[in-house]
Amino acid sequence: MPPFVAFAGVLGGLAVVRWAYKTAVRINQELEEMRLSRVAEPAHRERPTLKRDPATGAYRPG
Repeated sequence: MPPFVAFAGVLGGLAVVRWAYKTAVRINQELEEMRLSRVAEPAHRERPTLKRDPATGAYRPG
């Protein structure tokens, strides 16, 4: 009986290691896709320029 218990423990341990490895690979793939999608976004976005209001002298978007 003890060899059977040891064999079952080894098989269970291998199943857990396989599951953990597949999960780690999947998570890393998702993170890499997210990183690449952020890199693909345009780095320079149109920002409104500030123009001086001649009446008040304050700068306003325009």
